[in-house]
Amino acid sequence: VQLVESGGGLVQPGGSLRLSCAASGFTFSSYTMSWYRQAPGKERELVAAITSAGGMTNYADSVKGRFTISRDNAKNTVLLQMNSLKPEDTAVYYCKARRTDGLGVSRNYWGQGTQVTVSS
Repeated sequence: VQLVESGGGLVQPGGSLRLSCAASGFTFSSYTMSWYRQAPGKERELVAAITSAGGMTNYADSVKGRFTISRDNAKNTVLLQMNSLKPEDTAVYYCKARRTDGLGVSRNYWGQGTQVTVSS
């Protein structure tokens, strides 16, 4: 199983970045995909999530209206479009895959993270 994030970097306030997470080694289309972030000295927090077929999304209040999560099940990829970036968006961003089976057993996979720095 692999989740490989890319697209992070340094951007000025107000700028945009698009993060990508490429998945392999599991049935991507059966998993809810999420983006989390962790800033220095803070707990990891959920940024956005999208259901397996892409029919439902949810966002942290702090990013609503600025970030958009999407997925392409044919390419085993989940994206996070980040607009109007703020310094407080600075963090390591992680991709997560989650599936709960009929017995209530959950499988969770994490990527290694990609750094996003918003600074002038």
